[in-house]
Amino acid sequence: MRNRKNDELREIRFTKDFTKHAPGSVLAEFGETKVITTASVEVGKPKWMAKEDNRGWVTAEYSLLPSSTSTRCQRERTKISGRTQEIQRLIGRSLRACVDLEKMPELTITIDADVIQADGGTRTASICGGFLALKIAVEKLLASGQLAENPIIEPIGAISAGIVDGEVRLDLEYEEDCRAQVDANIVLTKSGKIIEFQTTAEGAPYEEAQMGEIFAVAKKGIMEIIEKY
Repeated sequence: MRNRKNDELREIRFTKDFTKHAPGSVLAEFGETKVITTASVEVGKPKWMAKEDNRGWVTAEYSLLPSSTSTRCQRERTKISGRTQEIQRLIGRSLRACVDLEKMPELTITIDADVIQADGGTRTASICGGFLALKIAVEKLLASGQLAENPIIEPIGAISAGIVDGEVRLDLEYEEDCRAQVDANIVLTKSGKIIEFQTTAEGAPYEEAQMGEIFAVAKKGIMEIIEKY
């Protein structure tokens, strides 16, 4: 049962430096959804990049831990599912959209998002926590002299939204997500530019005006999240 307004976020907390060894780490909590995000830094670039390409790279890996859901999910040891591939690609391209890769030459930063408890919105929580972990790692690279200038262009944020029981709602919990007529994941920059706006009708088609409502409520929520960074 939802005990908040339709345009109200769940309680959100970011615990920085959550782990010891990673250059950047954050525990991101969106209500009962909890994700550990870490940023690891390696010297070098992906093998597929051309030798003369001096850009760095930002990529991501995502995982649901076995006990993160109500029924145990299997570890993806040798082959990852299509869902996992989709989510980690979303995280990676969202983070690359806010970074000038030419300002981090010959460096690869990998964001790992490990869901320790899932209650809806794990991919958007991973993006928010992932951005903060990236920011912390970049600050350390600047302080150590490994980076000459800050490659982060501007903060980004992400949130889920949708239509449940005919109403536009922000930040869907699992129970709402399961019965949503429309499900959306939105990623924006602090200045309001769109990185991702994934909106899907789970049943009947929806009206264009409702898509506008979904975007408006998501933008409001994302700006509130970015203020928490």
